[in-house]
Amino acid sequence: MNIPVAASSLYRLLADSYARWLKQPLVDPALSDEQAARWLYEDAPFGLLAHNTHADPLFIYGNVSAQRCFEYSWDELMLLPSRLSAPPQQVQGRKEFLEQVSKQGFASGYRGLRISKSERTFWINDGTVWQLVDQAGVLHGQAALFRT
Repeated sequence: MNIPVAASSLYRLLADSYARWLKQPLVDPALSDEQAARWLYEDAPFGLLAHNTHADPLFIYGNVSAQRCFEYSWDELMLLPSRLSAPPQQVQGRKEFLEQVSKQGFASGYRGLRISKSERTFWINDGTVWQLVDQAGVLHGQAALFRT
């Protein structure tokens, strides 16, 4: 499997901002950036998604585990507004949670109902969401790590 260039280029932002907020590494620090980016995309035992800062945020990252859960390919996921990952009745709760993350930098222990491309609903558990902030302090969006 080939890791998308965008997934590889986002690795450092995902890993650095996670470590800064949560005070622990996202990936084994003994791995090179290339190895770590590949592991995070292909083999991580959790889903990882990220969206940008647009008024209606679009996904900018989704590892293979997340793609399987949501039943979207990388290319399809990158065109999807992140709000469509939750059923309509869950959108307000999701929005309120993301606003809390915006104020605090991160939040853990999140549980929420999600919807796949085929409209199958499933729960994400033990979610951690954090602000994607680069070394210069520029906000690029938010990322979410979850288990199903």
